[in-house]
Amino acid sequence: MVKTPIIDLMPETIDWEDRKYQEAFDDETRLLARRKASDASCTIDDIQGILDALYILDGNNATGRSIVQQITLSATIAAYEAFIHQWKKEITEQN
Repeated sequence: MVKTPIIDLMPETIDWEDRKYQEAFDDETRLLARRKASDASCTIDDIQGILDALYILDGNNATGRSIVQQITLSATIAAYEAFIHQWKKEITEQN
């Protein structure tokens, strides 16, 4: 009897998680870019304030959250961090 190793199933498991993360990251990045382009009053401080709230939300996981919720939150935080970094870089390059 030949057993199929369970490790063969791992790439499929990781693959859906990676796809979900990338989807959430890309969606959030598009929303941030759209907000920046359409709202002249939007500042880095505004975006940073939301990011700070997301950090608190991430830390307040007393009741637990599903893997999908955690992946989405992690991707959202990463998108905000990357967006702020890029915006600051653009400002530096303009000066």
